Amino acid sequence: MQSLVTPPALLLVLAMSASAEPGPRVTTDTVEYCGSLAARLADMPAAAQEPSRRLAAEGMRLCGNGHVRVGIAKLRRAVRAAQASTSDR
Repeated sequence: MQSLVTPPALLLVLAMSASAEPGPRVTTDTVEYCGSLAARLADMPAAAQEPSRRLAAEGMRLCGNGHVRVGIAKLRRAVRAAQASTSDR
């Protein structure tokens, strides 16, 4: 079976899609990343609404208690919930 995209064309497509993004976002399982997510969420208009507020509070509590990975997961869910609330309007 023959490929639809030749290797040089594939490289061009990958390069174009990579240049469309502002830059890679490095994520790590650290307390600093918890703070970064919390700051990002704080800038969102729907962050004060449920369920974003509850998820963010729980995520920050978990990060503060040393459960960073679970805290980050909660904070990411809070960001997604805030984005969904904003797009529903």
